Amino acid sequence: MPDALDIEVVYAGPDRQWRVPLKVPAGTTVIEAIEASGLRSCIPMLALDPTSVGVFGRRVAPETPLRDGDRVEIYRPLRADPKELRRARAAEARRRR
Repeated sequence: MPDALDIEVVYAGPDRQWRVPLKVPAGTTVIEAIEASGLRSCIPMLALDPTSVGVFGRRVAPETPLRDGDRVEIYRPLRADPKELRRARAAEARRRR
């Protein structure tokens, strides 16, 4: 097992994306990597919800230990519920018939 892991922490805002490559000690968790990235201090609107983090598109707990090469992702809330949008489009299509 390596002593240090090469990882990256990413966040996509509405107008900009941040990608912070890091070298962290083995055993570092998702939340520790986010703190080490410094993103929370440079993005004032970043509200970190424990259920809004993941590794390579899969939601994980903040205490999840990282592996070499992992990409930690911070998710932002959806602007609209996809199910509600689908229902509204279907209702509009029915109305047009």
